[in-house]
Amino acid sequence: MEYIRRHLEAEILDVSKYYSAILLTGPRQSGKTTMLKKLSEEEGRGRKYVSLDDIDIRSQAINDPKGFLQQYSPPVLIDEVQYAPGLFTYIKIYIDSHHGAGDFWLTGSQIFRLMRGVRESLAGRVILFSMSPLSQREIDGKDNVPFTTDFESLLKESEKAVPKTRSEIYESLWMGGMPGRLRGTKKDRAEYYSSYISTYVARDVADLVGHIDAIKFNAFVRSAAARCAQLVNVTAMAEDADISNDMAKNWLNILETLGVVFYLRPYSNNALKRTIKTPKLYFSDTGLVAYLSRWTSPEVAEYGAMAGALFENYVVSEIMKSYTNAGIEPGLYYYRDRDTNEIDILIESDGKLCPVEIKRTASPDRRITRTFSLIEKSPLERGTSAVICTSDRLYSFDSRNLVVPVWLI
Repeated sequence: MEYIRRHLEAEILDVSKYYSAILLTGPRQSGKTTMLKKLSEEEGRGRKYVSLDDIDIRSQAINDPKGFLQQYSPPVLIDEVQYAPGLFTYIKIYIDSHHGAGDFWLTGSQIFRLMRGVRESLAGRVILFSMSPLSQREIDGKDNVPFTTDFESLLKESEKAVPKTRSEIYESLWMGGMPGRLRGTKKDRAEYYSSYISTYVARDVADLVGHIDAIKFNAFVRSAAARCAQLVNVTAMAEDADISNDMAKNWLNILETLGVVFYLRPYSNNALKRTIKTPKLYFSDTGLVAYLSRWTSPEVAEYGAMAGALFENYVVSEIMKSYTNAGIEPGLYYYRDRDTNEIDILIESDGKLCPVEIKRTASPDRRITRTFSLIEKSPLERGTSAVICTSDRLYSFDSRNLVVPVWLI
């Protein structure tokens, strides 16, 4: 498979002109190293590459960090840097002495350890980026556009975009966005994701918390996948995996730090006192969700019991990627109150709140937009709203409420 250009490339190259170090985090196998190696070739600086996944090299970095940096002198790409936290101090010393732009490109998949080292040694000296699995726009070769409910922006996109059917969307979400997965065939899918869970995810969890029961961990991640796009229910996941609530919380937190899952936090302020506080759970890769929840083809996923949840996970993750791939901290939330009124996404930007509802139908009912009035008690101005669905065209119910086909995000 040919290399797929990543939207973060331009951001990383631009920041590397001004900062001595960049740190790229994200789940394993999401393409961090592949992208940085590609950029290293193209920049022509003779950047060295070294991976701390190699036990012997890791030992050198831990036991003799000064000598390690003499051998692998900048410009350098250091992979999985969290394994040698002692390096951060020596990287700081080097940066403070040389001030060379783009000297250090660092990657890591265990954010707990990384953040501790960064806070202690590299604060103010490193720029952080987060990489997710491939977005649909990256797979399709489109430019990145952070999602907006601005009609003019969406109209321009619609003039360039090729409409997709609902079946094509489910094919995409079932395939997922892991670069290694896309190189294989449909028949390789189960083998790839099984290996991904056992070789990478379970290993990293065990590395952070010690020995884990592989059977119980498998049951836990399958339980989490079955509850994607739902309020986090730690008790139910713990019961499914026959583990304690504390262990379930710990495993879930680690999956978040590894970039496997992410939360959508509830929107709340003093004017909206009846909102609930529990976050909603999503997976970064919908292909992994479909595998874990045992949907064996795009067709059965499209019409199965989780069709709505899979579609919502796909939409939320694609919108999230559109922001993180632009190097923007996403202001994304959801709304739900104690009367079970809910809005799937709230986008906070420029002093406005833009409500978004997600429906897998091609012909949404305009009554869906009635819930959007709930946020008018917020001190922020209500912006243009959208219903993201499987429609074949962009249109509007009225001047405040748009209908946005999912292939435009």
